[in-house]
Amino acid sequence: MSKALIAMSGGVDSSVAAVLMKEQGYEPVGVTMKLYDNEDIQISAEKTCCSLSDIEDAKAVALKVGIPYYVFNFKAEFQEKVIRKFVESYREGRTPNPCIDCNRHLKFAELYRRAKELGCEYIVTGHYARIRYQEKTKKYELLKGVDDTKDQSYVLYHMTQEQLAHTKFPLGEFTKEEIRNKAQETGLVNAGKHDSQDICFIPDGNHKKFIEKYTGKKAGTGNFVDINGKVVGTHQGYYRYTVGQRKGVQVKREGKNYVLEIRPETNEVVIGRNKDLFQTELIADEFNWISGEAPKQPVTVMARTRYHQALAQAEAAVLEDGRVRVIFDQPQRAITKGQSVVLYDGEVVLGGGTIVEVSLGKKTD
Repeated sequence: MSKALIAMSGGVDSSVAAVLMKEQGYEPVGVTMKLYDNEDIQISAEKTCCSLSDIEDAKAVALKVGIPYYVFNFKAEFQEKVIRKFVESYREGRTPNPCIDCNRHLKFAELYRRAKELGCEYIVTGHYARIRYQEKTKKYELLKGVDDTKDQSYVLYHMTQEQLAHTKFPLGEFTKEEIRNKAQETGLVNAGKHDSQDICFIPDGNHKKFIEKYTGKKAGTGNFVDINGKVVGTHQGYYRYTVGQRKGVQVKREGKNYVLEIRPETNEVVIGRNKDLFQTELIADEFNWISGEAPKQPVTVMARTRYHQALAQAEAAVLEDGRVRVIFDQPQRAITKGQSVVLYDGEVVLGGGTIVEVSLGKKTD
């Protein structure tokens, strides 16, 4: 019987993953990653994952299912590899996705290492995605979950062949409704629990306040400028904003105004019209090709630049320095530095990387 380490957040998805693995004949070991202390971020238990109440829920589920349960302290790793990067990215004018970094550095690196130490052959999470071994290529493939509304393949593009070989996503073949029903049928204490927010350490969504508290520095005021460089207002900290944002853009300018670009070097936020947000070309760095092999020639793909954004056809080409240029057939709205572009071939994830450049093109006000 193979041992499987179940990453249990205290939510319904990872709890049902533990149930399914036991039903499939594995020997599950439940584990929750302690990433921070509640008082550190003035947390509300209803709005996040991995809090103290979540640990209690995970423990109760493990007892119900009849599996051993542990809590691993990953606070130092989470601070360094997720929170610090999050703050630095915003201060550099980018909009990061901390869930991707948490999966990459915590669940599928640190937790995977612990799993091997415990003699577990597999690590298991509650992600809605699938893994398939392709006999023809002798490679593992990452696939979208069958429930398109819950598909989480976008945040897993970083996975390697070794990780895929030792990972199970038991929820990938199910819909969210089916998983809820399974939790209720099993009598799990968290069967009706709400899904957690994306950013667990900022439950109120106030990035500015969090960054100021983390750095001990107040955000400095700066200028809103239009696409011609004309000053049209004053902002209270450029890292309050992200490309495509309209809320909070208070300027002396008629019509609807949106953030087009953030310039930390000059402390400026560039604003314009909605039509100015549509771009066709980007360059991504730190690109991971899941097969382990980058294509030698440009390839036609389907791609998205934000979580749950509609897929769009594009051409991807690997540059000499390993970065990847993606050119969309049709302009995409609010392509944002710091977010990830993920490439697909049908239901198969080819890979992804962090957006570092966006071709703004010529604009007319």
